[in-house]
Amino acid sequence: MRRRRIGLSLLAWRVGMVLSLIGGLGGSVLAQDRPLVWSPVAPGIWRARVGVPEKIDLLKAARIEPRLAALRQLGSPPLPAPLRRSAGRIGDHRTFLRFPLNASEQLYGFGLNFKRVQQRKRIFNLHLDHYGNADSGRTHAPVPFYVSSEGYGVLINSARYLTVYAGTGLRRDSDRPPKIRDRNTDKGWEANPDSDVVEVLVPAAGVEVYLFAGPTPLEVVQRYNLYNGGGALPPKWGLGFTQRVPTLFKDQDVRREVDDFDRHDFPLDFIGLEPGWQTRSYPCSFDWDRGRFPDPAGFAGEMLARGVRLNLWLNPYISPDSTIYREVEPFTGSHTVWNGLVPDLLLRQPRESYSRHFKKAHLEIGVAGYKVDEVDGVDGWLWPDVARFPSGLGGEQMRQIYGLLFQRLSTEWFRERNQRTWGLVRGTNAGASSLPYVIYNDNYDHRDFITALVNSGFIGVLWTPEVRASKTAEEWLRRMQAVCFSPLAMLNAWADGTKPWTFPEVEQQVREVAMLRMRLLPYIYQAFSRYHFEGIPPIRAMYLIPGFDDRGREVRDQFMLGDSLLVAPMFAGQTSRQVALPPGDWYDFHTGKLAGSGGLIEVTPGLDKIPLFVRDGGLIPLIPAARRTPRPGEKLPLEIRHYGRRTGQLDLYDDDGVSFDYERGKYSRLRLEVFRNERGELAGRTAELTPGALNRYAGVSWSFRSE
Repeated sequence: MRRRRIGLSLLAWRVGMVLSLIGGLGGSVLAQDRPLVWSPVAPGIWRARVGVPEKIDLLKAARIEPRLAALRQLGSPPLPAPLRRSAGRIGDHRTFLRFPLNASEQLYGFGLNFKRVQQRKRIFNLHLDHYGNADSGRTHAPVPFYVSSEGYGVLINSARYLTVYAGTGLRRDSDRPPKIRDRNTDKGWEANPDSDVVEVLVPAAGVEVYLFAGPTPLEVVQRYNLYNGGGALPPKWGLGFTQRVPTLFKDQDVRREVDDFDRHDFPLDFIGLEPGWQTRSYPCSFDWDRGRFPDPAGFAGEMLARGVRLNLWLNPYISPDSTIYREVEPFTGSHTVWNGLVPDLLLRQPRESYSRHFKKAHLEIGVAGYKVDEVDGVDGWLWPDVARFPSGLGGEQMRQIYGLLFQRLSTEWFRERNQRTWGLVRGTNAGASSLPYVIYNDNYDHRDFITALVNSGFIGVLWTPEVRASKTAEEWLRRMQAVCFSPLAMLNAWADGTKPWTFPEVEQQVREVAMLRMRLLPYIYQAFSRYHFEGIPPIRAMYLIPGFDDRGREVRDQFMLGDSLLVAPMFAGQTSRQVALPPGDWYDFHTGKLAGSGGLIEVTPGLDKIPLFVRDGGLIPLIPAARRTPRPGEKLPLEIRHYGRRTGQLDLYDDDGVSFDYERGKYSRLRLEVFRNERGELAGRTAELTPGALNRYAGVSWSFRSE
């Protein structure tokens, strides 16, 4: 009897072990995904929770403040019907998510990608890292957000490394299984046939998911940006031209650099100081090197008097030689970066130490911004995933949010001074729309740079295709032309000391395109104002333009800047290129001639010009060319160019360009309108939408192209 009881006990133990194993594999071999339950959180935005979400996520790290009033103005579309079939489950301490796809649906986003714009039938491992020449998901902004051509978007709000199967991975229970083909005889056989779902693996026992409605892809992006606080509104000087100087430049070297820019009559609004401004770098001291900069305050004041701001390079890891090393040490991670401490920026104490030091040593003397390096990767440089931080966070989550944490912290320093900033960062994530930083990297493929620029508009980040070096004058000019139509026009000379006039044979053409950017400042600033107030990205992929048809050709090499200007960069070796025009008539910006009416056109612009096109009825406001962006209160004449034969209207935004006073109503809107007079001719008129709007300008003139 006793032997039988022992046998039964052993059997029960074995059954229990099997059941336990089955539970670890998903709770039950028959466990089914459960429908996501969507709850409204803002107009056109819903949230669902699966399991128990973790305490830290991307939106909490970014500390977002949704622009609810602006979201209400967009209206309240219904929850997209297909997403009612979204599902999720928990198993093995992981979360599995599933979202349906129809046969013709295209997907965009999934982070900052450099090779492709259309992302269906891709697998991503979204992991914040230095981009490694492949769209694998390891990138500077692995934003887990995608936009559907059907007019909705999905955000997985997790600070984990996510695995995404974007229309790949065939389910047994598929509603639309692919046709069965015989590889031996059927040339249409595919190794990766189309799947009818997006599936996401989250390595955590719970997650929060957001759904953004359209009805158009552009409205999806608007809602995403507005929920994240609205797009960043840069200071006007941030939209001028930037030169980053070689690493070991001294104050006298920088003075000569500014003199050279003035002598060449070339625009310059801020200078970037690379690692040598500090006593130590890799890791950093954040203390001025008094050998190279004996009087930092005097030097910064002198530059500011000349209309040039200073931007300081850093990585946020603390050298043992830093004056704040000891006070921050107790609040740092288990691992170092180049022997530098990694402060846990989720904790109050290290944030306060950083704040005191940076404000006193930098902001109070006139420093205008930062370039935040090495918050992206590479794995061998940064802390490993086994690292732990005093806040309780592990290395993986901290990797995904560290750039966000520093961006948010430094942005607050400037906001406290009622001062806008504009900087650079190597790594960021979801929730960053309102943070005034532009991404850059060390890769240097010009075409990939433009594709990243195109993709940036889907995911609420900004990107610059910076210029550093070129093999030929032609390549130099083509790169300079493209960067002058990006969120940050920058020449990065940290390594080799290049200048805009390094290739004298194209110096004049380079200067002309840089001055064109300065002339276009009212137009570019208007585009950023719409980013801030309405969530519309300043750089837009063609797939965000209503009615655009790519004619079966993925468009990764052209984009819209603002509402009316289409930019089609040229690349070294090209003498002509195709441009895909959206519906309607489009006019050559330079000549005013009709370029085409939708569809593909072939252009041969010559070396001197970058192809630019304006939609019919488009209004382009310009100011006179100058080496510096306008100072607060400076009045300049405003020229309004109208292109085409249609009437048009533009409500031109303006403010002081440096402060946050616009949040207290200190801004202007001037309505610019082109109409047909009693003789049927095009004419222009202005109307003040806010009192005194016309007083900001020294007159308004009109010019009409192609009438």
